[in-house]
Amino acid sequence: MRADARAGPAPDADRLWADLTALAAYADPDLAGWSREVFTDPYRAARAWVRALMADAGLATSVDAVGNITGRLPGTHGGGPPIVTGSHTDTVRGGGRFDGIVGVLGGIEVARRLRETGTRLRRDLVVVDFLGEEANGYGISCMGSRALAGTLTAAHLDRRDAAGDRLGDAMARFGADPAASLGIAWRGGVHAFVELHVEQGPLLEREGAEVGVVTAIAGIERLLATFAGRSDHAGTTPMGERADALTAAAEAVLTVEREGCGAPVHGVATTGRIEGATGAFNIVPDRARIWAELRSVDPGWLGGVRRRVAERIAADAARRGVETGIEWLNDQPPVPADRAVQDVIGGAADGLGASWAPVPSGAGHDAAHLARLGPMGMVFIPSRGGRSHCPEEWTDPAQIATGVHVLGDTIVRLDALDHVR
Repeated sequence: MRADARAGPAPDADRLWADLTALAAYADPDLAGWSREVFTDPYRAARAWVRALMADAGLATSVDAVGNITGRLPGTHGGGPPIVTGSHTDTVRGGGRFDGIVGVLGGIEVARRLRETGTRLRRDLVVVDFLGEEANGYGISCMGSRALAGTLTAAHLDRRDAAGDRLGDAMARFGADPAASLGIAWRGGVHAFVELHVEQGPLLEREGAEVGVVTAIAGIERLLATFAGRSDHAGTTPMGERADALTAAAEAVLTVEREGCGAPVHGVATTGRIEGATGAFNIVPDRARIWAELRSVDPGWLGGVRRRVAERIAADAARRGVETGIEWLNDQPPVPADRAVQDVIGGAADGLGASWAPVPSGAGHDAAHLARLGPMGMVFIPSRGGRSHCPEEWTDPAQIATGVHVLGDTIVRLDALDHVR
């Protein structure tokens, strides 16, 4: 990789890898992989470490009402909309070491290298560790970025997990101010937001590209389908006279899969959880539930499959004498990345001699919510074998350093623009 005269400073690759290794160590020792779920003790400790790292890098740190950690590097002409970068440090249970983390630590490294090299931006640079990006037991993801975008609501705070714990109460125990979190939206917007992230898929590795320029972030529809049948003796009730809720749920799982298999490119449909009542060999199940999600960057397909899945589940269950109910837990439309920011990222990669490819994001990200505040873009780096949300998640240190270098150069180039759009 070569640098041209416009390039932002290269990262200290060894220091960056040491930071990644140190942060990854904050994980639940009793769970597989790297587990640092929102509101847990490992998450709290990791975020204290991140804030200290920001301060050590020379950033002015703060924690807002929802719990986002921010580090600000003042620009020479501060006061206007800042350039913002960052990601998250929470994980799914049994997750990996790089999802979210590279965006937070990469942003800190960019700010640190700007200071170390005396490179002054005109605008403030803000690095954010967003609270609770991963989906959790409360049925919500991207809590911190929703708050900054002004889309976190009182209804979100009233959501409860399986144990009956209210989200707002969990936030308060974590040190947040739930009521105040509904009023912290960044009304002044941002000059641009750029998030560095591992791809979590196989496209970059397959194409041999060092960097991905994200074109759009998939919309996500999540549903909870409930099935109410009739409990009967499994040995004496004829097959044609049953109202088997679990079988109806199983048929719904296949309906979801069929829709995903028939999707256009980058459309998927997944059932992640199923529950059946009784749990006994000799009782026909009278209750069942499934949780499923639909994803695509195509809003037309997403709307159509939402309708078809709901209609087919209801029709198939009715044929079995089973009543159904569908609750939509998430209705997040696809979000296109800003075309101008895409061009800047591609130009930064070209200037550094890094190969790149345009790619969609099938995963949700904080960037989808920050797009409400101004021009948004994402830089992807390869995931080995496309693996993510698992202990096998891996991105080579050199690939991470390349991504951080592209991120830094993108920030320098965006700062030179009076207006991104």
